[in-house]
Amino acid sequence: MQKWRYALASALALALAGPVGSPATAATPKDTLVMAWNLDALITFDPAQIAEINGNDIIRNVCDPLVEYKLDDVSKIVPKTAESWSVSEDGLKLTFKLRPNLQFPSGKKATAHDLAWSMHRVLHLGFGASANLTQWGFSKDKAEQQIVATDDHTLVAHLDKPYPLQLILSAAFANQVTQLLDKEEGMKNAKVADGKSDHGNAFFKTAPICVGPYKVRTWNANDVVILERNDNYYGYDAYAGGKPALRRIVYRHVPESGAQRLQIEKGDIDVARLLNSDDLKALSSNKDVHIEQTLMHGFTYLVFNAADPILSNPKVRLAFRYLIDYEGLGKTVIQYLGAPRNSLVPIGAYAALNEKEGLPFKLDLDKAKQILAEAGYPQGFSKKYILSANTPNPPIAQHIAANAAKIGVKLELEQMADAHLFQRARNREFDVLQIGWGAGYPDADSMISRHAVNPDNRAEAKLAQYPSWRSSWQDQKVNQWAEAAKMERDPAKRIAMYADIQRYMLENGPMAYIYQTVRSIAIRKDVVKDFQIGPFWVAYGTAKK
Repeated sequence: MQKWRYALASALALALAGPVGSPATAATPKDTLVMAWNLDALITFDPAQIAEINGNDIIRNVCDPLVEYKLDDVSKIVPKTAESWSVSEDGLKLTFKLRPNLQFPSGKKATAHDLAWSMHRVLHLGFGASANLTQWGFSKDKAEQQIVATDDHTLVAHLDKPYPLQLILSAAFANQVTQLLDKEEGMKNAKVADGKSDHGNAFFKTAPICVGPYKVRTWNANDVVILERNDNYYGYDAYAGGKPALRRIVYRHVPESGAQRLQIEKGDIDVARLLNSDDLKALSSNKDVHIEQTLMHGFTYLVFNAADPILSNPKVRLAFRYLIDYEGLGKTVIQYLGAPRNSLVPIGAYAALNEKEGLPFKLDLDKAKQILAEAGYPQGFSKKYILSANTPNPPIAQHIAANAAKIGVKLELEQMADAHLFQRARNREFDVLQIGWGAGYPDADSMISRHAVNPDNRAEAKLAQYPSWRSSWQDQKVNQWAEAAKMERDPAKRIAMYADIQRYMLENGPMAYIYQTVRSIAIRKDVVKDFQIGPFWVAYGTAKK
């Protein structure tokens, strides 16, 4: 089985063509990295508001959080603006000691007071990013009491429950809500309407002033984003000399995969960030291009509606798991897009089952037919199966339906646009559903708390944010089990508890996971080294030409 890397793609390659902002016809400066990406969803650079992948990827190279996932092993937490942290004996107070040399790009000192204000504004603004804090007991009404700067270098967070340290750091403090913004500039440029402040939202939308390796120099919507090195960056051990080697990072808006492929083949760009499987396959044989892959923390999977009298039977759901040729799909349809995986916790996450135990199923029609007979359906049955029309969903569904037909199960496939598919899923209007999901943080809790836990299965509860609720499946034993694991502060016990939950869900859960998604990036060879690719974002601070 292929061994996946989560980051640190060293000795990778890039060759720029064309000066920044002009048609690419000649090599770009040695200190500039040029990428092609689809930027049409980018609407803001305010960390409190960013809610899409591209914005998060870019802001991670502009604003550092308190702590961060280790790029080559995201189950581990490493320092960023915080150099150390400690938790009280009762587990209710988390204290961070900030680095003493933090500066904004202007050279002005950055302090814990800036950070406390930055986190308060996340809660007061209440955009989607605030859920990173509110789901752990923080609120706008108590923000100033819960998050306190006790001096220039100390931030104290008061927790509502004694969460395991690994979990609370990963879920609440290793993301954009702890990125340190300039309080003075934010307050000075805040807009007030109807007596309500925007806490600098309009100002930071285009010009986030924060502590990080780069700063936003230019943003022309649906055209280009240019980052420029922050020469006052504090640096850290991974950065030789403490500062990024590349002076500029350029993102060009190139939404079409074919256009990105053409540009990287010609050497007009260094990196192609969004390519389809056909273009990736074609580029894999190009001696001037390297395809770098890393596992992301997302899945494509089947959901069975447990409100259906047939699909409510766990043996029926188990039979479906043996209708899929995971290895065959991995070599064909999902090549460059995914890696077969059956456990609901992604490889690389804290407490995930290993690759072998996390992929126990294989294509076995005889076994599927036997299990179906044991369930009371030796002659099979008929069900409707809905899916996205986007690649690679149709061939996967056709593969499953063809195998199902061989054991007497007729699946009527219906393709539709994503918006319609999501609506059907949220409304529980399906028999069998093929869909995707991404984990919010690299801990088993991220998936288990949504895919295994269902707090209230009543239709009127409308807990559509829980895929378990969408499937009309609830197991009180799992609810209690997951809550106990979430609050277990002994790491070894917590890992063991999550392993048991994963094993139980493999046999009994309402979802059949097909593959874990893969990030595939095409890079020009022999020009750039130490280009870091992770499952949640790509970092450029260590890259060199």
